Amino acid sequence: MAKNKGNCKIVIEKNGPYLVSGSLPLAAEIIVCDSESIPVKWDKGKRYPLRENYSLCRCGKSGNAPYCDGTHAKTGFDGTETASRKKYWQQAKKIAGPTLVLTDVPNLCALARFCEKASGVWQLTVDSGDPKARKLAIEEACNCPSGRLVEWDRKTEKPIEKKLKPSISLVEDPEEKASGPIWVKGGVPIVSSDGKTYEIRNRVTLCRCGRSRNKPFCNGTHLDIEFTDGDESLKPGKKSRR
Repeated sequence: MAKNKGNCKIVIEKNGPYLVSGSLPLAAEIIVCDSESIPVKWDKGKRYPLRENYSLCRCGKSGNAPYCDGTHAKTGFDGTETASRKKYWQQAKKIAGPTLVLTDVPNLCALARFCEKASGVWQLTVDSGDPKARKLAIEEACNCPSGRLVEWDRKTEKPIEKKLKPSISLVEDPEEKASGPIWVKGGVPIVSSDGKTYEIRNRVTLCRCGRSRNKPFCNGTHLDIEFTDGDESLKPGKKSRR
């Protein structure tokens, strides 16, 4: 579990937006792919003005994206939260290798696809006796925005995580011509519409398109529906490889 520093938090309004407080920085972050269309790194995108409080669209229909403009009330948006309240560790599958153990919660997958490079994070974990495989496995798991994948050092039994500052990124996926989830970093508490706080984690992804079947978390549906927040560079047209 990550520790929250400061008074920042995200409160989910019933059938409404994400209410953000605590002056959390907001910026776009772009998935960059190689010549084979495999994601290999993150690139910085547009930065939004710093605000102490703001509301982010959750229905995917706002005309003022990424901010809420009240459209959810006009369209009758159903934001019912269906995600499990179990802790990450209680849901995780384990894949063990010589020097690493990978924990994996498939329900959290946001389809960022960093795990596909080379033989994939699962096989790389199995092959982690090879220093190159170990390094790449760690890189792929740490690039997973949803926190679905976490590598653990087999010797120390501690998770291998990047230290992320509390902030919010809006994922953009030019390769798939889609706007991805809201990437919450650095142990920011997320409070459900019924007042209960989800497990505080270093990285999670929240649904931005309004169609996830694992609300409030992203499950990759934005690729299926070719969701965009209005960015001209991400016009629908390319079909998802899912």
